Amino acid sequence: MAASQEGVATNLLSARLKLLESLDVITKRKLPENKKENIYLLTEKGIDLAPLILELVIWSDKYVRAYNADMNSFDKGDFNNISVIQEEYRAFARQFAV
Repeated sequence: MAASQEGVATNLLSARLKLLESLDVITKRKLPENKKENIYLLTEKGIDLAPLILELVIWSDKYVRAYNADMNSFDKGDFNNISVIQEEYRAFARQFAV
């Protein structure tokens, strides 16, 4: 069993991607320049999770950092307007529309 660069076993990663796909959180598309490779994109349902995920990141930065000082720092200033980020993602994802 091979593992990804992130250290996740490929069978586990595949199962999680399939689950997220079945829940309509992500969708799988072929890369335009390489039809053999897939790209996973957020659906509208997935994009709508962005504010919730941001709040979890903020909470984690506040409370989990005490247990893991090496975790990446977070600057909420980069995410002042989550709706703008969501729109930018939609524009990015349109290039892969079927």
